[in-house]
Amino acid sequence: MATDLHDQTLATDSQEDLVSVAFTYHGEPHTFAFTSDATIIDLSEEIADTLSIPPSNQKLMVSKLGLLKPPFKDPDLPLSSIVDKKITLMGSTVEEAGSIAQAAEHASRRATRRSRPMQKVQAYKTHDWKKEQEEAQYTFTTLRPLPYLPNPSKSLQFLQRLKDDIGIKAAMRKHKFTVPLLTEMNPIEHTQSDSEGTTRTLGLNRNAGEVIELRLRTDAYDGYRDYKTIRKTLCHELAHNVHGPHDRNFWDLCKQIEKEVDAADYRSRGHTVNNEEVYHGHDEEDEVDDHGGWTGGEFVLGASSAGGAESTGQASSQGMTRREILAKAAEERMKRAREQQGAGKSEQSGSGS
Repeated sequence: MATDLHDQTLATDSQEDLVSVAFTYHGEPHTFAFTSDATIIDLSEEIADTLSIPPSNQKLMVSKLGLLKPPFKDPDLPLSSIVDKKITLMGSTVEEAGSIAQAAEHASRRATRRSRPMQKVQAYKTHDWKKEQEEAQYTFTTLRPLPYLPNPSKSLQFLQRLKDDIGIKAAMRKHKFTVPLLTEMNPIEHTQSDSEGTTRTLGLNRNAGEVIELRLRTDAYDGYRDYKTIRKTLCHELAHNVHGPHDRNFWDLCKQIEKEVDAADYRSRGHTVNNEEVYHGHDEEDEVDDHGGWTGGEFVLGASSAGGAESTGQASSQGMTRREILAKAAEERMKRAREQQGAGKSEQSGSGS
């Protein structure tokens, strides 16, 4: 609420947040103080409240601007733009005009307006405009379920939940990730079965973050996979925005994003022990099966040459997923075990002959 400086002295620390408007009325000087975002409407209402001059009777002569009177042509005119100008108020009070109806309207308006300043200032102080701008920039521009699969609206809700996830939003702001399209994948198109079992691709990243696809549904299309697992897959695919192959740099960034997402999500954050945060993340053995980074629908890395080495000249295992590396290692161990078992049988057979 504005105050007449002839009646009350403002505290020094409050003056920094206020603007003062000085004017004369019937030759008497008056000065009202307002919050920094106040407009000409606030001045008019304060004149009505303090001097009992209803808006319909108010006329403000402002140097270089001319005559201003309600209803104002520019009701959003900031008071900060006229504080340095000479202002003269003309108008009759309610008593002078003898208008009882105007006095009742004035009292009702004053009672309604009492709560406005505190709400305005509180909203201004707590609003994080920078954060909102960054979240609007570093996000998933488009969400797209597959319309030919059952209940696409539910898939859209799932994608929206990922987009609005407080941890995902924090990580995308920090790393400045903008992904034009987040969509779901058709499970049947990314499931392979052979004699050794079934392999399911959980996520794909095309063109370093141009499109991210996530396996939301179960194989039978009758349900949806665990949210935390899908969110971990999304962290994995976001890391592919920077690193294509599954090398050390990729895994370091992937784990960093996972920790940042969990840390920002206060709803699932671990308890503290001795004032140190406990990270309830995933062990390095947890896997997200994907095809790494894509370019134009082709794999960036991972296709071995006939000699068994990458086209980049590095070891053939660099372009493999961790699932493939672990499976290959397990296969080698089983092969060695069979060879050792066969050698032992041959020795036993030879010694008995």
